[in-house]
Amino acid sequence: MNREAHREKGLVFSIQRYSTEDGPGIRTTVFMKGCPLRCLWCHNPEGQEFLPRIAFNSSRCIGCKGCVDACPQGAINFTADGPRTDRGKCQNCGKCADVCPTGARELIGKYMTADEAFSEVERDILFYRNSGGGVTVGGGEPTAQPRFLVEFLKKCHEQGIHTALDTSGYVEWGEMEEILKHVDLVLYDIKQIDPAKHADYTGVSNELILENARRISSKGIPMIIRAPVIPGYTDGEDNIRDIMEFVSVLESVAKVDLLPFHRLGEPKYKKLDRNYEFECAQPPTDAHMQKLKRLVESFGLQTKVISK
Repeated sequence: MNREAHREKGLVFSIQRYSTEDGPGIRTTVFMKGCPLRCLWCHNPEGQEFLPRIAFNSSRCIGCKGCVDACPQGAINFTADGPRTDRGKCQNCGKCADVCPTGARELIGKYMTADEAFSEVERDILFYRNSGGGVTVGGGEPTAQPRFLVEFLKKCHEQGIHTALDTSGYVEWGEMEEILKHVDLVLYDIKQIDPAKHADYTGVSNELILENARRISSKGIPMIIRAPVIPGYTDGEDNIRDIMEFVSVLESVAKVDLLPFHRLGEPKYKKLDRNYEFECAQPPTDAHMQKLKRLVESFGLQTKVISK
């Protein structure tokens, strides 16, 4: 084994067990931190940055002020409205989280070797075998940490664990091709076909994303397309129809998941001292989701509405 690859560390922000919506069977999902996209509706904002970051849950704070004394940068102050963190001064060292007795302060993001990450997911191997499940890697964008990802997925395969990659597809093909050698299923996000709208909504072009989808399909790797349904952005029938016209010619696509907008990510923005731009947005109605489901099925594609 290449020793450098063995020592390569990945930045993980969550490991979620007993997932049933990230591939077949019961799965453990490893969420990698860092993403090159900036989707306006992102429900995992803690996964965007490529560094650990302090989050603060005010409802857990008991006002002990231990964090003030622990912060070497003097970034935390108590005001009449409670504690405030100067994000410009904060270096996300985690010392405030270390002394917080209630977990109100949390350092999101942990550097792990492939061995360390595998030891976490290996604990659930009986669930994978009994349910036909396995391990899914998501994010953030997992392909943004390709060396770690290849080493981790390789370890899963060596133990006969089914692997799934949940990706935006925004990665150079050479790196994606190496990752795919150890992937059994690809969960592939396609948000918008119109290139100008895609750039406006996510901050990046969709040219590479669409080309990679074609290439993955040409390799015969099973794909599940995931289409987020975001009010005012991607929920129009025209957009879903455009996506299906693109997807329907990809031979390895097994099905399409429709992902309706939800507000579960809203508290995360507050914990990170970030504005939430979808305060007034409401999830699409069941009737609208069923209409989109029928539209997808009209292309001969199996589909499911996923609620998370």
